[in-house]
Amino acid sequence: MKGDTRSSGTFPALRRVIATLRGPDGCPWDRDPGNMCEELGDLLFQVLIHTQLAEEAGEFTMRDVLGGISDKLVRRHPHVFGEATADTPQAVVEQWDDLKAGERGGGSALAGIPRSLPAAVYAQALQRRAAGAGFAFASVDDAWKALEEELTELREAQTPMQQREELGDTFFALTNLARQLDVDAEGALMSTCHGFEALFRRMEGILDERGVDLKQAPYEDKLALWEEAKGLRDGSVRGSV
Repeated sequence: MKGDTRSSGTFPALRRVIATLRGPDGCPWDRDPGNMCEELGDLLFQVLIHTQLAEEAGEFTMRDVLGGISDKLVRRHPHVFGEATADTPQAVVEQWDDLKAGERGGGSALAGIPRSLPAAVYAQALQRRAAGAGFAFASVDDAWKALEEELTELREAQTPMQQREELGDTFFALTNLARQLDVDAEGALMSTCHGFEALFRRMEGILDERGVDLKQAPYEDKLALWEEAKGLRDGSVRGSV
């Protein structure tokens, strides 16, 4: 055994497991700062309030919660606490998925993915699971071809129902391409949304300064205003809100 497997229902035991995972001989995925959650306070509150409610109802205790997560972390990190090998974050994810599949007892590879996730996150989670089960494009080029095919079908769609279905297929193909490119589709779209909001507000500042009604402006003027807003630096925005 390579790591400390002394796990029981105590907070120090769980801290030892986490320290081992973050240590020099720990797990490469858990040492990646980009994967660390920043909303620790909110998460801790949720754990404590739900555990308190469960204790009051006699369902389970904090010891059960701590022991369960400690045991699961040890079980799913055999490359740290056992004799398995996983030297990269991707190898860890693949091993993790294999272990989860074994715990499901032969159920669907897609089992357990929350349908309440944002659509782009849900799509990429489904695609990662399917890829882990052996169902994935052979190359990025294949993902590009699939997207181009979906775009063609979307252009050819005639009825509202067809357009809805083809648009959904196109989004799904696009998120799959993002996964192939190792891009977080949800994060990429959110970044673009924030950028659009900033640019639009900047353009509104120009419109207010010049007394121009955007709804009444010719289309060519709107395009010119948009390009002007893009050309302004954030520090020189005039009249923006």
